[in-house]
Amino acid sequence: MSRWKALPGELDPRVRQLVVRLRRLKDHSGLSLRQLAAKTGYSASSWERYLGGRSLPPREAVEAMARIGGDDPTRLLALHEVAAEAWGEGRAGTSAPEATGTAGAADSAHTVEVAGALQAAGADDTGPYNLAAPNEETPHGRSLRVALVAGAVALVLAVSSAVLLAVRLTDGDSRASATPLGSATSSVSPSPSPSGPRTYACEVERIDGRWYAGNSRTRDAVLAEGLAGPEVAEAQCLLRRAGFAPGVVDGIFGPHTKSAVEQLQKRAGLVVDGIIGRHTWGALRR
Repeated sequence: MSRWKALPGELDPRVRQLVVRLRRLKDHSGLSLRQLAAKTGYSASSWERYLGGRSLPPREAVEAMARIGGDDPTRLLALHEVAAEAWGEGRAGTSAPEATGTAGAADSAHTVEVAGALQAAGADDTGPYNLAAPNEETPHGRSLRVALVAGAVALVLAVSSAVLLAVRLTDGDSRASATPLGSATSSVSPSPSPSGPRTYACEVERIDGRWYAGNSRTRDAVLAEGLAGPEVAEAQCLLRRAGFAPGVVDGIFGPHTKSAVEQLQKRAGLVVDGIIGRHTWGALRR
């Protein structure tokens, strides 16, 4: 497994989530940067910047990585759309040199420099590329981009909800009709008080060589600080079983949960980023 350098501390969490996903796909493919460049048409130095969080990869590079890593392009492209918005917001305040040209100029033009982010396959990857500032964007273009992002996010949420519902229904049927295999242990979290925060029960049991806590059966959901739901509660229960302290099992991914995830990742020899993905789920389920 690759030993990645730590991402820049000022990197937006939405961009960080995309980069971490790309790193894991690269690790899963087993390709070197040169091999990755040969398969995608983007140079090794470009991929080094993309995977280091120093440049935002173009949409085509993200789609190519999804195909190579066997991931769902729709989901990865939705993450890219959100990361692109965050990338633009993070550099909206940076002033660029005054634009020159033959047409009559405005007083000053604000540009965002994104090295290598908009290159086409096989194009030179060393030059800067400028994105027009928000006040130069046409209303039609801005509305179209917002509609595309909103549609992609809505699609991902709808698919995720359907998958979670199907998993929970299947889990409920199997519990009612069959006795689980393997050894089982259980510990119940305190019941929530009427006015207090919600807590989840940790019914930890081992089925087919994997640990489950009764809140979710996912093995690849991407969870990061600020998210909430039964998948987070499942991770908190399994962290507690592994000997780490995520705090109250409330289904909220907070600082205590992130700290426990980082400790688990360090012990398992994974990339220590505090984000739960496929490999971290594997360490929790084992």
